[in-house]
Amino acid sequence: MTAVHRVAVLALDGVYPFELGIPSRVLGALQDRYEVLTCSVDGGPVATNADFSVTVGHGPEVLATADTVLLPPFDISRLSRVLPPGVAEALATVRPGTRIVSICTGAFVLAAAGLLDGRPATTHWAVADVFRSWYPAVALDPDVLFVDDGDVLTSAGAASGVDACLHLVRRDHGAAVANHVARVCVVPPWRDGGQAQYIEHPVPPPSVNGTSATRQWALENLHEPLTLGQLAGHARMSLRTFTRRFNEEVGTSPGRWLIQQRVTRAQYLLETTDLSVDDIAGRVGFATGTSLREHLHAAIGVSPMAYRRTFRGGGTSPDPSATSRDVVPVPSGAGR
Repeated sequence: MTAVHRVAVLALDGVYPFELGIPSRVLGALQDRYEVLTCSVDGGPVATNADFSVTVGHGPEVLATADTVLLPPFDISRLSRVLPPGVAEALATVRPGTRIVSICTGAFVLAAAGLLDGRPATTHWAVADVFRSWYPAVALDPDVLFVDDGDVLTSAGAASGVDACLHLVRRDHGAAVANHVARVCVVPPWRDGGQAQYIEHPVPPPSVNGTSATRQWALENLHEPLTLGQLAGHARMSLRTFTRRFNEEVGTSPGRWLIQQRVTRAQYLLETTDLSVDDIAGRVGFATGTSLREHLHAAIGVSPMAYRRTFRGGGTSPDPSATSRDVVPVPSGAGR
């Protein structure tokens, strides 16, 4: 992508202020690549779910000029099986082929407009039962952070909106640029779209040692053939305790997490170096170039060379292991 990509954020009454600001904060960090415009159905002020309203800069006319339309969430007290007044008319102006994104309850608007029929989608787990009963034609998965279905992307609540916007940057401009944006915003570069929305015990008791130090150690030693036993040994835990604690804190298994970190590091090296596939495989801990090819294709659906051709020169950033204390997974839907 070379031209500036226009993103229109449609704010509806009851909008959550935090999520309303996510597109401007994340995508707006790349002002030479994204233009983020916030609008309402009539161009007037919008009541938030807090004790204030917001004045937007545009009316619905910007929707017809957008490359991506984003629906932030609104208070669940305003959920309805039918579209709020003026929303259907506003959405009707969106050009065919425009990418459409929702955060949290924004998926209800897309579903009510018929844009999710027959598609996989997600929303906040707390309203999943209502969503499923109202829109049975949608293949709802309430257990994931976001779902990328090509030209339509839906995400869960709050922070998953950050994950979804970073995913858009990665899809549009590659891993290095997305990592740079994450560093600017001081957030983890990635959480897997298929990661669980809700982890039963995300924070261990203060008296119990966690696995974050071991995860950082693993990131610094990705080139080594790390085993579960080595990880548990570094954390000074039994295999069973380490595996359980790791899942509680990260939401995935140690083995899957390691593969995802290696794929993420390989993407960075493909974008920013001229190293061969075999050399990159060795540097990120895959036994062979063939293994790297298989894992990269499983994660993003393309070969290393195709990925390099797409994103070579798309921008640079420090090594992902230096931008976050805990680099998190690349989603299986990236790069479509």
